[in-house]
Amino acid sequence: MFNLIIRRLLQAIPTLWVVATATFLLLRLAPGGPFDDEKPLPPEIKEKIEAHYGLDLPLHEQYFEFLGNILQGDLGPSYKYPGWDVQEIIIQAFPVSLELGLWGLLIALSVGIPIGTIAAIKHNTPTETGLMGIATIGICLPSFVVGPILLLFFSLHLDWFNPLGWTFATDRVLPAITLGLLYAASIARLARSGMLDVLQDDYIRTARAKGLAEKTVIIRHALRTALNPVVAYLGPAAAGLISGSFVVETIFFIPGLGPFFVNAALNRDYTMVMGTVLFYATLIILFNLIVDLIQMWMNPRSRHD
Repeated sequence: MFNLIIRRLLQAIPTLWVVATATFLLLRLAPGGPFDDEKPLPPEIKEKIEAHYGLDLPLHEQYFEFLGNILQGDLGPSYKYPGWDVQEIIIQAFPVSLELGLWGLLIALSVGIPIGTIAAIKHNTPTETGLMGIATIGICLPSFVVGPILLLFFSLHLDWFNPLGWTFATDRVLPAITLGLLYAASIARLARSGMLDVLQDDYIRTARAKGLAEKTVIIRHALRTALNPVVAYLGPAAAGLISGSFVVETIFFIPGLGPFFVNAALNRDYTMVMGTVLFYATLIILFNLIVDLIQMWMNPRSRHD
């Protein structure tokens, strides 16, 4: 397990370098700049601002300066939020995005696993067809469709929840459901597939032959192995839930990291975009490492692979 952690951390170095380089080049190749507003600045003022941030340097010098700052843990100042460093914005806003992502993950697991398990137990029955049909619909509906529908019904018509904000506990409900439903559908399909495979194994037949109750067979014997595909999916799913909250945060006006990233991309705030991309790339690597460790705990034989 220790060797796995060291190996993954070493693999993360070139991965993050590629992400940083690609983001830097794509931002510089995109038309426009951070100080190209609708009302153009006087040329002499624009030149002084660009010189202050080092944007007047040749591209290769900007690149190496950027890499040097990253190695020192300095993401630089935001061009569009004067007086704020990128890391300060991330520290302030990310806890909200993290909380939303965790609530979304909880909903995805609590909805997806039971649906997939019941569908597998009721294989080749109308129950399975109905449940997996619902899961297929969930996969097809993106969050920017589900969110407004939930707002229209539960906020405007029923007046059960606030349409925006992040002040009260009830403000978490609609955004978390919007974010979690898409992943719940994928988890349901994976759980069903894994359970169908496990139910054909000899040890499940043996457990049933011993006279164990079907509930005991499913929960104590089949579920742990059947959830391996779900656990493998949790790494990219968790990263997707947190990074995918950008759309949900915009729909529900949640003060997370999403609005900062969207505004930075629209306004060519180079440092904010690069810092956020690197931050989320690091999170994805950490999530995948955690998932690998969980899989090794669930399946001890994999520790020797």
